[in-house]
Amino acid sequence: MKSPADSANPSAETLRGIAILVAATAVFPLLDAGGKILINSYGVSAGEVALLRLLQQSLWMIPFMAMRGGAGMFRVSQPGLNLFRGALLGGAGILFFAALGFMPLADAVAVFMIAPMLQVLLAVPILRETIGWRRVLAIMIGFCGALIIIRPSYAVFGPLSLLPLATAFLVSLYIILSRFASRGDEPLAMMLYAGIGGSVTVAAIMIAALPLDVEILAWSWPEETAALWLILGIGAVGTIAHLLIVEAYSRAPAAALAPFSYAELVFAIFAGYVFFGDWPDGLKWIGMAVVVGAGLVVYLLERRSAKRFARMVVARTQ
Repeated sequence: MKSPADSANPSAETLRGIAILVAATAVFPLLDAGGKILINSYGVSAGEVALLRLLQQSLWMIPFMAMRGGAGMFRVSQPGLNLFRGALLGGAGILFFAALGFMPLADAVAVFMIAPMLQVLLAVPILRETIGWRRVLAIMIGFCGALIIIRPSYAVFGPLSLLPLATAFLVSLYIILSRFASRGDEPLAMMLYAGIGGSVTVAAIMIAALPLDVEILAWSWPEETAALWLILGIGAVGTIAHLLIVEAYSRAPAAALAPFSYAELVFAIFAGYVFFGDWPDGLKWIGMAVVVGAGLVVYLLERRSAKRFARMVVARTQ
């Protein structure tokens, strides 16, 4: 619920949205690391990781929503759109977890970081938002920072790079539609519908792929207790992260939030070190500084624009 002060000061809501998004970017690498461990250490397929993650999202939401507000919490104004968002999320999950099965965590995330730029471009025709050349320039600089981190090579931008790139496109659509669908709807209900739509989509794809014997879409079930706990963990972590994303985009414009998605690179590098022993060299730290700097520039431009808007509102009401 927005307070009167928030309505008069759009930058306050934008700042809240940015903070929520950064929190989500800190959580996502835990989900990615868990999925990578399940695939590489326990033989779980990428499709099954995506399915179990989304199915748990639905199961986590139902009792929590029932306790929060009863039947009214389950209503959304556009159920079809929310189910479609889930389908996009399901497809993106398969592609990205498949990429993690072959690529280092930080490399896959760095390629995926084209998503914020795609979000800004998609926000213009879908949300009818306007973006200035300064924001576009700052986003481009942030993208260059991501490229410094990954130091493109044939090994990264070969065929395997198409997986996180395709993921970026699907997630960009998901996020843009989340902002559009969030107008007046309960975020928890949106998460439930997305989880259902994603689960059904992934299950349908895996069933259709059975005769083809596609490795990334195979059905299996790990017997190790550690793997079962890890499956439960990625379900909880994924639910929290995506709920934060929905909340962030209901509070701030896509153009303001997009550069801060690059913060996931920082957390992904730390997660890569903790779980897989990878640590960036000096050039990658420079890239991280470029990414963070670009995000700060965009926020300063957004704050300046918000102040001008506030002055216009005051002038018109006098």
